[in-house]
Amino acid sequence: MDVEDSVPASSGRAGPGRAGPGRAGPGRAGPGRASSGRASSGRASPGRASSGRASSGGAPSAGYVVAIDLGTGGPKAAVVSADGRIIASAFEPVGLDLLEGGGAEQDPEEWWRASSSAVREALSRSGVSPGQVAGIGCTAQWSGTVAADAGGNPLRPAVIWMDSRGAGPIGRQMRGTLNVLGYGVTKVQRWLRLTGGAPGHSGKDPVAHILWIREAEPDTYRATHTFLEPVDWLNHRLTGRFVSSHDAITLHWVTDNRRRERIDYDAKLLRAAGLERGKLPDLVPSASLIGGLTERAAMDLGLREGTPVASGTGDVHSAAVGSGAVEDYQAHIYIGTSSWISCHLPFKRTDVMRNVASIPAAIPGRYIVADEHETAGACLTFLKDSLIFGDDGLGAGIPGSGAPADFYARLDQVAASVPPGAGGVIFTPWLNGERSPVDDHTIRAGFHNLSLSTTRSEMVRAVFEGVAYNSRWLLGAVERLARRPFEEITFVGGGARSALWCQIHADVMGRRILQADQPVLANARGAAYLTLLALGRIGVEDIPSMVPIAAVYDPDPENHRSYGASYQEMVNLYRATKAIHRRLNGRPHPGGAASGANAGELTEQERS
Repeated sequence: MDVEDSVPASSGRAGPGRAGPGRAGPGRAGPGRASSGRASSGRASPGRASSGRASSGGAPSAGYVVAIDLGTGGPKAAVVSADGRIIASAFEPVGLDLLEGGGAEQDPEEWWRASSSAVREALSRSGVSPGQVAGIGCTAQWSGTVAADAGGNPLRPAVIWMDSRGAGPIGRQMRGTLNVLGYGVTKVQRWLRLTGGAPGHSGKDPVAHILWIREAEPDTYRATHTFLEPVDWLNHRLTGRFVSSHDAITLHWVTDNRRRERIDYDAKLLRAAGLERGKLPDLVPSASLIGGLTERAAMDLGLREGTPVASGTGDVHSAAVGSGAVEDYQAHIYIGTSSWISCHLPFKRTDVMRNVASIPAAIPGRYIVADEHETAGACLTFLKDSLIFGDDGLGAGIPGSGAPADFYARLDQVAASVPPGAGGVIFTPWLNGERSPVDDHTIRAGFHNLSLSTTRSEMVRAVFEGVAYNSRWLLGAVERLARRPFEEITFVGGGARSALWCQIHADVMGRRILQADQPVLANARGAAYLTLLALGRIGVEDIPSMVPIAAVYDPDPENHRSYGASYQEMVNLYRATKAIHRRLNGRPHPGGAASGANAGELTEQERS
């Protein structure tokens, strides 16, 4: 659940500091903006910042904050002024280990080394001195688990949000005497009433990770002092404190969220989930200060010891803030490795059937819609690394050749050369299962309706469109939860750098798309704004004017109509093939482990 530098930039797109084709100046779109089927300019509102970038006028008197955004591909660090401008940023990649049986792991120590390097590089580029930094805050890939000892040292690699090995343990834990959709009736009633949701069947929530570690690695479980979300592990490395915020802890499903200002662990939920309170962090309010940088952390980052540290948050929450869409019912779509559609809501509500719920937001006193698509930008990465430039000696994939630096710009050009509809080819983008609006860890991706006349260009465009069809599927679930349609949606994440993908999403979803300025830095920007909020430097009401809109994309009515039929067939393909994928991926493959945690055993939900 993260933003990646590697997702596509649109062909011919201007870099920072220059206007480019289809690009607009700052300003959030207002009612009545339209230029059917193409991008239109954003208008500046009174009091809006004139740029999403630093001017050459030197440092604002109020100082700066540093933000760390730990994505799956690696951390970004940004230096942000007190008036919301991104002064400089840097990125460092990290590795990812995908294991048999649905495992996905990363090394937390590599996270820290890369984060330290990125912060130092961003500070160097910015010209900001350590004494000018008023605070630091983090955001990170959400729904991961670090098993840490009493010193905060990781006892094993981090189990991240893509890991489904906990499906079996959480499935068994959720059951009761009387079950509905794989949940014990009494358990799920309490989960829904208190938390606003319940553990997913996919095994990808932290509660499932912990149960899997307890079953598969009992020695590690016993030695663990505290299980931490990735953002909370970073915060421990920064401050030495084992804490989690009211919003970051949510996916453990053990807190009473009914009173947003007084969230705490619930003893009955802990028993239902099978978790020990003593192995979980203490809770602190959202957007609060949790301490100062330790001597070691300050030395690693190149900052001053004691620099205030904000509580931080997960990537869903920081993207919402960094998009500028912070008012209730203002929606944003994020495309990085994964994707989601979200908005803040004034109420707690759950749609169990579609795996969508409103949960505590990073903004104090607020709720935010939580959902997720497992793979979005990752589908383009899959095209690059597995199909076009695979390291197997075939064609372009001659070992060591690698993809060109402008691969994603070329991908945009190729996709743009094909008319909407991709020649009838449909790509279903479920490369790692799906979470919303269906919770199905065995469904898989595919190209459909290929023929001898199908071109590679059509297949490339089909990937762009397939991700957008999936977004439309999710949009229906989110609008249903919010009880209203969204007129416009702010687009952030690496995928938002593609003008083509912005327009395809507008056409497929039938909604105006607002392309945020510097969309790949939305999470870092959100972490910075939450740090400024914790420091008392800004109010929530200031945030919308701090995020310029680069361009506006209105749906083309004809394209929207023609896309409607292909979208419905994508949904039909899921319904028609889910049982096949369940059989294929719910049992051991020849020479490998099962994709599902219980080989050959189907849950009650999966049988339906």
